[in-house]
Amino acid sequence: MRVCLASTSPARLMLLRQAGIEPETRAPEVDEEAVIAEVEATSGRLAPDAHVLLLARRKAADVAQRVTADDPGFDGLVIGGDSMFELDGEILGKPYTADAATARWRSMRGRTGVLHSGHSVFRVAPGAAPVEAHAVAEASVTFAADVTDAEIAAYVATGEPLLVAGAFTVDSLGGAFIERVDGDPSTVVGMSLSTLRRLARELGVEWTALWNRV
Repeated sequence: MRVCLASTSPARLMLLRQAGIEPETRAPEVDEEAVIAEVEATSGRLAPDAHVLLLARRKAADVAQRVTADDPGFDGLVIGGDSMFELDGEILGKPYTADAATARWRSMRGRTGVLHSGHSVFRVAPGAAPVEAHAVAEASVTFAADVTDAEIAAYVATGEPLLVAGAFTVDSLGGAFIERVDGDPSTVVGMSLSTLRRLARELGVEWTALWNRV
């Protein structure tokens, strides 16, 4: 059974590969800022879980629609996701600059935040309308209190934290500065594998049927 990842995230791709799945990939054609602005204009500010689920569903729906149109023989799953980090009620996205990442890390050390991850999975099959299942997973992340300014500077200088939600990774250089993760650890990487497994089963697909790298 085929799997299409509706994302260009290297972390999500690596996560699926480590789980025994070599997916096809397609970049979703979704203007995330416009989607959020449109919804918030009528419904008010979205909570983090609603925010990530909305974007995950729009991304997966976009790719599922194009896969159905471009590849009528596609038989498998389309997976979309979105993540954001929340600390004391504040949403912390990608810092983009070294100064912002440095300030972020100085404020995060010794504290605990929550990584919200939205998931959307479409079952796509020839001659049938795509069917979707979706869910949000959360994991709390506690940062070491003794991270020094010198360590922060060295970490920021690698460039790793500049383009990731929350300015940290748990599966690469940033992992040494994280003391605890409560919840599915893969949620912090980019997608909860246990959540994806459950959503696949809701759509009638066993997770082991997706293994194509073992």
